[in-house]
Amino acid sequence: MSEFHSLHARSLRGQDVPLSRFAGQVALVVNTASKCGFTPQYAGLEALYRKYADQGFVVLGFPCNQFGNQEPGDAATIEGSCLVNYGVSFPMFEKVDVNGPQAHPVFRWLTTRLPGLFGQGIRWNFTKFLIGRDGRPLRRFAPMTKPEGIEAHVRAALGQ
Repeated sequence: MSEFHSLHARSLRGQDVPLSRFAGQVALVVNTASKCGFTPQYAGLEALYRKYADQGFVVLGFPCNQFGNQEPGDAATIEGSCLVNYGVSFPMFEKVDVNGPQAHPVFRWLTTRLPGLFGQGIRWNFTKFLIGRDGRPLRRFAPMTKPEGIEAHVRAALGQ
């Protein structure tokens, strides 16, 4: 089992989710926020998820409130915003820190393996990490990179 697939996270509803559940799938891990200028990317993430889910692609959303207090709500508020405004059906997890001493293990792992242009830290909401079927980190994308702009990378990771 890969290091990525040995990690765990808690779903938005509080259940422990072993990431081994996604072994064999291409995963796009995204730190999200519901009150951000990039929040409309939820629609593009959902479209990408729906287009490729049956081919082994999954989006994993991790709400984060570390950037400009743009995810202040509780789990129910976050879930409502994602579902009502964007029809999100991909897995969403509990609100986490992505930087600093309380950073979630998933993001500590991702940022050490795929540092950004300015180092390991995440600079803003909607930073995206593409993970291969084998759990290998493939590529990091900046917040301003729209989901449709990474579709070719998703297709390549899926072997298309």
